[in-house]
Amino acid sequence: MPDQKCIDIFLMPGDCFVGDEQYRVRTLVGSCVSVTLWHPRLRVGAMSHFLLPGTSRKRAKPGAGAGTYGVDAMDYLLAELARRGVPLAQCEGKIFGGGAMFPRHARVQDIGMQNGDCARALMHEHGIRIVSESLFGVGHRQLIFTIRTGEVLSRQVPPEFALNPGNKEQA
Repeated sequence: MPDQKCIDIFLMPGDCFVGDEQYRVRTLVGSCVSVTLWHPRLRVGAMSHFLLPGTSRKRAKPGAGAGTYGVDAMDYLLAELARRGVPLAQCEGKIFGGGAMFPRHARVQDIGMQNGDCARALMHEHGIRIVSESLFGVGHRQLIFTIRTGEVLSRQVPPEFALNPGNKEQA
């Protein structure tokens, strides 16, 4: 399907998305983490953008903000994949984010590190093979997940470039 147009979806913090090969999903993650799940034969993919490790005290309902916590986001993705008949054991997983956004001001264990560790643990808990990860470091990442191919493009941007609007490298 060369030159076929994709429908672009942009995930805000706390959002999750599951769709087929007609979609391309984008997001920006700093200390947040994005998990992608992809089934190569069915060309169905899922992506989360969670802010915090663990789960909420009261379970979030599907929809906006259902993915604020890592466990809730993974539960949502798994339920939606199951609803579409996607065999989870055949999915490929990728993890991105967990960056230190203010490394000089860290007083407690970095939330990005906690988020990354949570994502890894969830993938292992559900038997999802991790084929790629780009975690930690300093700054945010720009992500583009093309469900048709399973490819996730990741570009890490240091905080000094993100905070300087006049910087020509930022485009």
